[in-house]
Amino acid sequence: MNQHTTKPSVYYPPGGILMWIIIYLELITFGGVLIAMVLFSKDEPDAFHQSRLLLNTSFGTINTLFLLVSGFFMALTVSALKAQNIQKSKLYLKLTMLGGLLFLGLKTVEYMGKIDVGLTMDYNTFFSFYWMLTLFHVIHVLVGLVILASVLRTMIKKPETLILEDVEASATFWHMCDLIWLLLFPLIYLVF
Repeated sequence: MNQHTTKPSVYYPPGGILMWIIIYLELITFGGVLIAMVLFSKDEPDAFHQSRLLLNTSFGTINTLFLLVSGFFMALTVSALKAQNIQKSKLYLKLTMLGGLLFLGLKTVEYMGKIDVGLTMDYNTFFSFYWMLTLFHVIHVLVGLVILASVLRTMIKKPETLILEDVEASATFWHMCDLIWLLLFPLIYLVF
Protein backbone atom coordinates (compact mmCIF):
# COMPACT_ATOMS: atom_id res chain seq x y z
CA MET A 1 0.00 0.00 0.00
CA ASN A 2 1.23 3.46 -0.85
CA GLN A 3 1.03 5.74 2.15
CA HIS A 4 1.72 9.35 1.33
CA THR A 5 3.43 11.18 4.13
CA THR A 6 1.35 14.32 3.77
CA LYS A 7 1.00 15.98 7.14
CA PRO A 8 -2.65 16.59 8.05
CA SER A 9 -3.55 20.22 7.59
CA VAL A 10 -6.51 22.45 6.96
CA TYR A 11 -5.38 22.64 3.33
CA TYR A 12 -5.46 18.88 2.93
CA PRO A 13 -8.27 17.37 5.03
CA PRO A 14 -8.89 13.59 4.85
CA GLY A 15 -10.26 12.83 1.42
CA GLY A 16 -8.81 15.96 -0.15
CA ILE A 17 -10.12 19.46 -0.57
CA LEU A 18 -12.13 18.61 -3.71
CA MET A 19 -14.08 15.94 -1.81
CA TRP A 20 -14.91 18.48 0.90
CA ILE A 21 -16.09 21.00 -1.68
CA ILE A 22 -18.39 18.30 -3.09
CA ILE A 23 -19.64 17.47 0.40
CA TYR A 24 -20.41 21.11 1.19
CA LEU A 25 -22.25 21.51 -2.11
CA GLU A 26 -24.27 18.35 -1.45
CA LEU A 27 -25.15 19.45 2.07
CA ILE A 28 -26.19 22.88 0.80
CA THR A 29 -28.36 21.21 -1.88
CA PHE A 30 -30.03 18.82 0.56
CA GLY A 31 -30.32 21.58 3.16
CA GLY A 32 -32.00 23.90 0.68
CA VAL A 33 -34.57 21.27 -0.28
CA LEU A 34 -35.20 20.44 3.38
CA ILE A 35 -35.78 24.13 4.12
CA ALA A 36 -38.17 24.30 1.15
CA MET A 37 -40.00 21.26 2.54
CA VAL A 38 -40.42 22.96 5.92
CA LEU A 39 -41.71 26.12 4.24
CA PHE A 40 -44.20 24.17 2.13
CA SER A 41 -45.34 22.26 5.22
CA LYS A 42 -46.51 25.52 6.77
CA ASP A 43 -49.06 25.88 3.94
CA GLU A 44 -50.37 22.31 4.38
CA PRO A 45 -49.64 21.23 7.97
CA ASP A 46 -52.42 18.65 8.17
CA ALA A 47 -51.54 17.06 4.83
CA PHE A 48 -47.86 16.84 5.81
CA HIS A 49 -48.70 15.33 9.19
CA GLN A 50 -51.15 12.79 7.77
CA SER A 51 -48.68 11.88 5.01
CA ARG A 52 -45.85 11.40 7.46
CA LEU A 53 -48.03 8.98 9.40
CA LEU A 54 -48.17 6.83 6.25
CA LEU A 55 -44.41 6.24 6.46
CA ASN A 56 -42.95 3.24 8.22
CA THR A 57 -40.76 4.69 10.97
CA SER A 58 -39.46 1.21 11.78
CA PHE A 59 -38.00 0.97 8.26
CA GLY A 60 -36.49 4.42 8.63
CA THR A 61 -34.99 3.55 12.02
CA ILE A 62 -33.56 0.24 10.82
CA ASN A 63 -32.08 1.96 7.77
CA THR A 64 -30.52 4.56 10.06
CA LEU A 65 -28.89 1.75 12.03
CA PHE A 66 -27.67 0.08 8.82
CA LEU A 67 -25.94 3.29 7.74
CA LEU A 68 -24.52 4.12 11.17
CA VAL A 69 -23.04 0.64 11.58
CA SER A 70 -21.79 0.78 8.01
CA GLY A 71 -20.11 4.13 8.73
CA PHE A 72 -18.50 2.62 11.83
CA PHE A 73 -17.03 -0.19 9.73
CA MET A 74 -15.82 2.37 7.17
CA ALA A 75 -13.91 4.13 9.96
CA LEU A 76 -12.44 0.77 11.00
CA THR A 77 -11.46 0.14 7.37
CA VAL A 78 -9.35 3.29 7.26
CA SER A 79 -7.92 2.64 10.72
CA ALA A 80 -6.89 -0.92 9.82
CA LEU A 81 -5.37 0.32 6.57
CA LYS A 82 -3.32 2.92 8.43
CA ALA A 83 -2.08 0.09 10.67
CA GLN A 84 -1.21 -1.72 7.40
CA ASN A 85 -3.55 -4.61 8.19
CA ILE A 86 -4.96 -5.17 4.72
CA GLN A 87 -6.88 -8.33 5.70
CA LYS A 88 -8.86 -6.58 8.44
CA SER A 89 -9.33 -3.58 6.19
CA LYS A 90 -10.86 -5.80 3.48
CA LEU A 91 -13.19 -7.43 6.01
CA TYR A 92 -14.33 -4.08 7.39
CA LEU A 93 -14.85 -2.69 3.90
CA LYS A 94 -17.02 -5.69 2.99
CA LEU A 95 -19.08 -5.10 6.15
CA THR A 96 -19.36 -1.42 5.19
CA MET A 97 -20.71 -2.39 1.79
CA LEU A 98 -23.08 -4.94 3.33
CA GLY A 99 -24.61 -2.13 5.43
CA GLY A 100 -25.14 -0.08 2.27
CA LEU A 101 -26.70 -3.02 0.45
CA LEU A 102 -29.02 -3.75 3.38
CA PHE A 103 -30.05 -0.07 3.37
CA LEU A 104 -30.87 -0.26 -0.35
CA GLY A 105 -32.73 -3.55 0.07
CA LEU A 106 -34.97 -2.23 2.82
CA LYS A 107 -35.47 1.06 0.96
CA THR A 108 -36.59 -0.94 -2.08
CA VAL A 109 -39.14 -2.81 0.06
CA GLU A 110 -40.36 0.53 1.42
CA TYR A 111 -40.58 2.06 -2.06
CA MET A 112 -42.52 -0.91 -3.44
CA GLY A 113 -45.01 -0.64 -0.59
CA LYS A 114 -45.53 3.06 -1.30
CA ILE A 115 -45.98 2.47 -5.02
CA ASP A 116 -48.43 -0.41 -4.40
CA VAL A 117 -50.79 1.88 -2.45
CA GLY A 118 -50.40 4.85 -4.78
CA LEU A 119 -48.14 7.02 -2.61
CA THR A 120 -46.07 8.19 -5.54
CA MET A 121 -44.41 11.51 -6.23
CA ASP A 122 -47.61 13.08 -7.53
CA TYR A 123 -49.75 12.00 -4.54
CA ASN A 124 -49.19 15.29 -2.68
CA THR A 125 -46.50 17.84 -1.81
CA PHE A 126 -45.14 15.80 1.10
CA PHE A 127 -44.58 12.75 -1.06
CA SER A 128 -43.04 14.88 -3.81
CA PHE A 129 -40.40 15.93 -1.29
CA TYR A 130 -40.15 12.41 0.18
CA TRP A 131 -39.41 10.83 -3.20
CA MET A 132 -37.12 13.62 -4.37
CA LEU A 133 -34.99 13.62 -1.23
CA THR A 134 -34.84 9.88 -0.59
CA LEU A 135 -34.21 8.96 -4.23
CA PHE A 136 -31.43 11.53 -4.45
CA HIS A 137 -29.95 9.99 -1.30
CA VAL A 138 -30.28 6.48 -2.76
CA ILE A 139 -28.32 7.65 -5.81
CA HIS A 140 -25.56 8.84 -3.46
CA VAL A 141 -25.52 5.47 -1.69
CA LEU A 142 -25.28 3.68 -5.05
CA VAL A 143 -22.39 5.92 -6.14
CA GLY A 144 -20.74 5.31 -2.77
CA LEU A 145 -21.05 1.55 -3.20
CA VAL A 146 -19.46 1.75 -6.65
CA ILE A 147 -16.57 3.76 -5.18
CA LEU A 148 -16.17 1.27 -2.32
CA ALA A 149 -16.30 -1.66 -4.74
CA SER A 150 -13.47 -0.06 -6.71
CA VAL A 151 -11.41 0.33 -3.52
CA LEU A 152 -12.13 -3.28 -2.53
CA ARG A 153 -11.12 -4.50 -5.98
CA THR A 154 -7.79 -2.71 -5.64
CA MET A 155 -7.34 -4.15 -2.12
CA ILE A 156 -7.86 -7.66 -3.47
CA LYS A 157 -6.10 -7.52 -6.85
CA LYS A 158 -3.34 -4.92 -6.41
CA PRO A 159 -2.97 -3.96 -2.74
CA GLU A 160 0.49 -2.53 -3.38
CA THR A 161 -1.07 0.19 -5.57
CA LEU A 162 -3.63 1.24 -2.97
CA ILE A 163 -3.25 4.87 -1.90
CA LEU A 164 -4.40 5.79 1.59
CA GLU A 165 -5.74 9.19 0.47
CA ASP A 166 -8.00 7.46 -2.05
CA VAL A 167 -9.45 5.25 0.67
CA GLU A 168 -9.90 8.30 2.90
CA ALA A 169 -11.72 10.06 0.06
CA SER A 170 -14.07 7.12 -0.38
CA ALA A 171 -14.63 7.05 3.40
CA THR A 172 -15.39 10.75 3.38
CA PHE A 173 -18.00 10.29 0.64
CA TRP A 174 -19.54 7.34 2.51
CA HIS A 175 -19.76 9.35 5.73
CA MET A 176 -21.46 12.14 3.78
CA CYS A 177 -24.18 9.63 2.83
CA ASP A 178 -24.60 8.84 6.53
CA LEU A 179 -24.78 12.51 7.44
CA ILE A 180 -27.37 13.28 4.78
CA TRP A 181 -29.54 10.41 5.99
CA LEU A 182 -29.22 11.70 9.56
CA LEU A 183 -30.68 14.97 8.31
CA LEU A 184 -33.42 13.34 6.24
CA PHE A 185 -34.61 10.67 8.65
CA PRO A 186 -35.81 12.82 11.57
CA LEU A 187 -37.34 15.52 9.40
CA ILE A 188 -39.21 13.21 7.03
CA TYR A 189 -40.09 10.32 9.36
CA LEU A 190 -40.51 11.99 12.74
CA VAL A 191 -41.14 15.75 12.63
CA PHE A 192 -44.20 16.44 10.49
